[in-house]
This record gives sequence, C-alpha cells and structure tokens, in this order.
Amino acid sequence: MMESQEDKKLSSSWLVCCGKGFPLPIPSSKSASPSLENENDEEKQDLSSPKTTQRKPGGWKAMPFVLGNETFERLANVGLLANFTVFLLTQFHMDQVSASNVINIWSGATSFLPLVGAYLCDAYIGRFLTIAFASFSVLLGMVAMTLIPWLPQLHPPPCHDPSSCRGPTVSQVGFLALALGLLSIGSAGIRPCSIPFGVDQFDARTEEGRKGINSFFNWYYTTFTMVLIISLTVVVYVQSNVSWVLGFAIPTILMVVAIILFFVGTKIYIHRKPEGSVFSGIAEGLVAAYRKRKLKLPENGHEPSDGVYYDPPLSPTIVKKLPLTNQFRFLNKAAMMTEGDLKADGSRADKWNLSSIQQIEELKCILRIIPVWASGIICLLAMAQQGTFTLSQALKMDRRLGPKFQIPPGSLAVISMITIGIWLPVYDRIVVPRLRRITKVEGGITLLQRLGVGMVFSVLSMVVAGFVERKRRAEAIKHGGPDGSAPITVMWLAPQLILMGFAEAFNIIGQIELYNKEFPENMTSVANSIMSITFAGANYLSAIIVNIIHNTTGGRGHPDWLAKNINAGRLENFYFVIAGLGVLNLTYFLYVAPNYRYKSRVRVDEDDEEKPDFSIELNAVVKG
Repeated sequence: MMESQEDKKLSSSWLVCCGKGFPLPIPSSKSASPSLENENDEEKQDLSSPKTTQRKPGGWKAMPFVLGNETFERLANVGLLANFTVFLLTQFHMDQVSASNVINIWSGATSFLPLVGAYLCDAYIGRFLTIAFASFSVLLGMVAMTLIPWLPQLHPPPCHDPSSCRGPTVSQVGFLALALGLLSIGSAGIRPCSIPFGVDQFDARTEEGRKGINSFFNWYYTTFTMVLIISLTVVVYVQSNVSWVLGFAIPTILMVVAIILFFVGTKIYIHRKPEGSVFSGIAEGLVAAYRKRKLKLPENGHEPSDGVYYDPPLSPTIVKKLPLTNQFRFLNKAAMMTEGDLKADGSRADKWNLSSIQQIEELKCILRIIPVWASGIICLLAMAQQGTFTLSQALKMDRRLGPKFQIPPGSLAVISMITIGIWLPVYDRIVVPRLRRITKVEGGITLLQRLGVGMVFSVLSMVVAGFVERKRRAEAIKHGGPDGSAPITVMWLAPQLILMGFAEAFNIIGQIELYNKEFPENMTSVANSIMSITFAGANYLSAIIVNIIHNTTGGRGHPDWLAKNINAGRLENFYFVIAGLGVLNLTYFLYVAPNYRYKSRVRVDEDDEEKPDFSIELNAVVKG
C-alpha cells in the first residue's frame, strides 16, 4: 500500500511539472471523501444520502467517457499553448512584447478561473453540469481558433518582408480574445471537476472501489502524459509545417468526439449534488473573527476551555482533528461562544458569527503558508519564459535535424519533460533513500529545502539563457542572413531547458507536497487552488515586467531590450533581470523559511500523532 502511494506521488509530480502551463487538479482523499463544513454535514456522508442518486456507482463503465472528455480538452489547450507564441509572431505579425502579453494574460486567466469554477461547482452547480457546460465552451473556443487562420478576414494578410508586415486589426484581436476567453471559461469548469467526478463513480467505502480510485489516478496520469507527447510533437509539427488550420482543426474534432462520449455515458454516471465549498468556511472564519475582535481571549491561550470555544464533533470524513494553537491567536476569537450564538439543539445560530476550532485552524494553515507561497511566484516567473521568448530565440536559430526535418519551436519543451521524466525516478528511488539515511529526514531533505534547490536551478537557468542569447545574437549579426537567423543549432537552448526541468522537479513538486502534507485532508482543494494562484501570479508578474522593460529601455541611443527584431534588442539583459529577481527571491525565502512550523511528520523517527510544533531550518537542524 505504501508503495502504491509513492507511485501515485511520483506520477502526480510528473503530471504537474509537465503541465506547468495549466492549473492541474491534485488528486487526494478529498476527492473520495468531500469535506463537510457545517452542521448539516451529517447529511452528506455516504452515497446513499439524498444528496446522490440511488444506484450503484458507474465504476469502470464510466471511465472511457470521463477520461475521454478530460484527455481531449487537455489536447486542445496544451496543443494550442505549446506553439501559440509562434502563431502570434508568424501569423498575427505581433512583436515579442505583444505576443508575450497575450500569452501571459491568457495563461494567468486560465490558471485563476478554475478557482471560480471549483467554487461554483461545489456550492451550486454540481460536477456533471459544470463539465457539460465547460466542454461546450472549450469546443466553441477551438472552433473560433480554427476559423482565425482559415478565414482571411480574421487574421492579417501574409507577408514575406518582416519590415512591411501589417499587424492585426482591432476586430481581429477582439475575435482572438473571444476564442481565448471561451477556452479559459471551459478550462475553469473541466479542470477542478474532472478528477472528483471520476472518483465519484467508485464506492470509496469498499475495497474494490478504493482500488478503482487508485487505478483511475494511474490512467489519468497516463492519458495526460500521452496528451503532452502528442501535443508537443504531432500537433505542433502539423501546425508549424503543414497547416495552422489543420493543426487547430484536429483538437477541435477530437473535442467534438469528447463531448459525444461524455453525454453517451450520462445514464451510467453517479451524479453527486453540490455539497458546499471549503472556501465558505474560510470566509466565515474571517468574518466571525472580525465581528468578535473586541472579545478578550482566555488566559490559558491555546488550550480550549470548557464552554468557551465552539468545538462540535467532526464529520467522519475528516481524518484528523486539528488542535487549537496559539499562532495567529486573534483568530481564536471567532470560535469563542457568546450569548445567542447557539440554537437550542446546539447548532450555530449564525455561521458568520461563530466558527468551530477546526475551521479556525484550517484558516491558519493558509495564513501560515503565505510567506513561503509568495516565493514560488518569482521561481515560476522564470519558467513562464519558456513559452514566450525562448520560442522567439528558436525561430532565429538553425532548427534542422537531418536534411529534411526541422524541429518546431514549440516542441523544445520536450527537453524539460525528458529531464523531469529521467530525474524523478532516479531522485525518488536512489537519491532520497541515501539522503534519508544521512539526514534522518523522511524525504531525504525537507520540503523547504527542495523549494530552495529549485530556486537555485531557476536562477542558473536564466543566467545560462542570457549567455546563450548573447552568443546567438552575436552569431546572427556576424552572419548577416536575410532572415536574421544565427547559424548555430537550436540545441544551444538545451542547457537552459534542462536546468529549468530540474527547477520544476524540485520547486513545483516541493510546493505540491508541502501544501498537501501541511493542509488537512479536507483542504486539498485549497492546496490545488494555491498552486493555480501561483501560476497566475507568475504570468501576470511576467506581463508587468515585460511592459516595464519595454517602455523604459530603448532611448537616447540605447536599444530596446525587447525590440520586435530580436537581433536588435538585448534579450539577454531581460533574462539577467529575472535572474537578479530570483536571487532576491531566494534571499527572501532563506529569511522566512526558518520560521515555518511544520505540521506533518518530517523525520523518519517521528510519531505524526504526537509531534509538537517545531521549526526546521534550511540547514537541516531538525528538532523533534
């Protein structure tokens, strides 16, 4: 059983790292056992509840329809994002800055909107209807994207001289924004609901159902890995070398098939009704703490006194009860009972005026993680450049592989994927056991140390990228070709992509494990949301920095670092700026990390149930 859990963790890490451009749901026990946040939770504890349909779970009969829908939605979006910068530069004749802004704003929205989708799904709509509506939104978005290169009215006219190319009109940009908006709305519904909806089809109360859930995760990871490979190779090649219309039409047709498959399985599915969102409980705790801010806390501090704090029995779906702590002590006031807070039956009279101890401690889990979480944005900022300026470099390099084949720029992301795919099993099976024997730390090194190592690789990647760009630009100017390409192979970009692969393997995986281990089982949806916000924050921060640099450089005889003609700019300086921000971010991280208090087991000789609060510093001086 422990081995299967390790395999699941390894697969999850691969999934999120390779799909870094998108917010991915993190599978967990939460999916099998939805959290129940209020006094009516007892009505939601099993499949025989009125909250679900009265029939046997769909099980594996439902999986082709669930996985088919999810797989083709991913194929549509990943296939689009992987090569989208090239499309904007070559077909829409955008400059580097405009293309980067489009990518960053769209990716940020696609990362942020699943939070909204998850809330609406859990609280009001339900998973089946959310996926159904979202699938049609994705289809409409893909149809619109296919029409853009197909109809001349929707894209600028082709040109052969870059200096005379006409850019897109306002209406053409508006139609592109409509297509991307539909795709983002669709992703907001499918991504937070696909895994929980698949898990709903199994009865988690039985051994057979639990085995089915584990197998479902494995199949989910397998299909998504296949999507990544197909998108970054076949779809990207068709787009770059055959036809953009065909390259967009293929995932569009597959999305039609996915929707048909999804609705064919309607009578097989288990349809679980909305059960409320964990975000509601968090909001209740904040409001209650504010309303009771003038109350005086008991003298005994973190020990719950009889009749002082609201501490009702937990739902059976919550595995571990969180004790009342003294950290962020002002929030404890939200759980203090005052006259009129309880009804005659002991339930809360006003959920916005009284929270349970469990709710308050769940809120503290989020506040505790914020300083560490903030450092992840800068680290992901470096990763975000792989889908923008790295492709601009590749377009001006020798991409030939043999006499007839050219590597599509969008396929270069495979290098990072291969790095992650090779390193993860080596790290998990060889490096971690040896480090564990030396450090006595369960993961070989602490999770915060893993984040720090990833940040170092992120900085190194940007430094290498800067020097490689300096080499590429010098060769391009020296060669003086008509298209401005440098006579050096595109594989010069491999070192920075390999280093970025290591950064992802350490930092992103470290974040995933930190959030899932430090949050209670019923809050793993919040962990997934935090990752989504990190990606969105990195994309929006990237857009801000790009525009600041573009608007402040390029005057008084100095070149614009991000000029439309990459050979006339100084892209390497942009990379060095991001590397500098990474160094500052690492310094900040080294300052806040030692103050973090782990809640999960860290040392191999610790008892998780009896472990007190403690801090673990980055030098691995761990006190139990």
